[in-house]
Amino acid sequence: MTTQPSPPGAERTDGSSVQICTLVPLTRPGWVEAGQHLLAGLELGVREVNDEGGIVGRPLELVVRDTAADPQRAAAAVDELARLGVAAVAGEYHSIVARAAAARADALGLPFLCSSAVLDALTEQPTQWVARLSPPQSRGWQVYADFLLAAGHSRIAVAAQPSVYWAAGTRILRDHLAPRGGTVTELDMSAFDATASCDATAVCDELVDNRATALLLLVGHPEPAVSIVKSVRRDQRLAEIMIGAPAGQPEFAEWATLLGDDSAAVPFLRYLPERLTSLGVRVEKALREQLAEAPSFVAFEGYDTVAVLADLLRSNGADRARTAESWPRVAVEGTRGQIRFSRMPGISVWQWAGTPIQVVDRDPAEPDRFRILHAG
Repeated sequence: MTTQPSPPGAERTDGSSVQICTLVPLTRPGWVEAGQHLLAGLELGVREVNDEGGIVGRPLELVVRDTAADPQRAAAAVDELARLGVAAVAGEYHSIVARAAAARADALGLPFLCSSAVLDALTEQPTQWVARLSPPQSRGWQVYADFLLAAGHSRIAVAAQPSVYWAAGTRILRDHLAPRGGTVTELDMSAFDATASCDATAVCDELVDNRATALLLLVGHPEPAVSIVKSVRRDQRLAEIMIGAPAGQPEFAEWATLLGDDSAAVPFLRYLPERLTSLGVRVEKALREQLAEAPSFVAFEGYDTVAVLADLLRSNGADRARTAESWPRVAVEGTRGQIRFSRMPGISVWQWAGTPIQVVDRDPAEPDRFRILHAG
């Protein structure tokens, strides 16, 4: 059962269901398509839990809040639903939003299983209350840096907007590439309007002047990412440059719709294994029917989130402290492998260390098909 966004106080509080506060971006400026896929996975997981008898006879219920990529809105939702007695917090795609939610969950003593956000510093201090399924940004972006080097790219330019997340990504790339002879030049997109033809030309001029062989898009989607791709693709001086998008913009159908043939050959990070588990194969089919399109890795993250929380809730009921104490004892078969949480150096939350990581792109010969270019 899913409760869609509703006025405060409208949720059922009679104890008849076990409720999970669910944070997803469903309106702009949030990444709406990612939010829809994340919610689809969460909903499918809940339906299957309830078909199997729920949580010790009680139905599992999602209480959904649209974060719209707003950290304050997410924190307020956690405050509101904690007062109403939810057993845990789940979801969120945007790292900055997830960080705000994690801070409130930690302060309130409310278990939070983060589905998709990757920022290493999800909380300021180590916490027992927060766990994460997606890999930390440092691990994923180092894999991407290894891919760049293996593909012959050592002169990297990043088109970056001001953001803690983008700044962290730039730092990870620079720190990993520099000892291996790579350079990273940052193009501050706050100085450009990439949707304007004169500024788009200026961006291309910068790439030529820096002799970059790869341009990475550390910017919002659809804009200015789409306009930058179109401008670079049209510039004959940059015919050989590789465009990359480590944050995953090309994963979703909107990217292909907006860019057509230009959507292909833009490598990005995806958190899927070469082969799904048997559970994953079954879930992939169900998600495809539900979404009326191929599910992204984000939809699998949503499903796996519910699988983990349902396992914990069956053992601990709605006891928040017992749930948080149980993160290190999780051993759940997910769609992408067995999920276990551990402590990782430099990571303040309980982390699934085995999250699969791929670098993929859309095949120029068939843009709806993905090619695996590198795995880590």
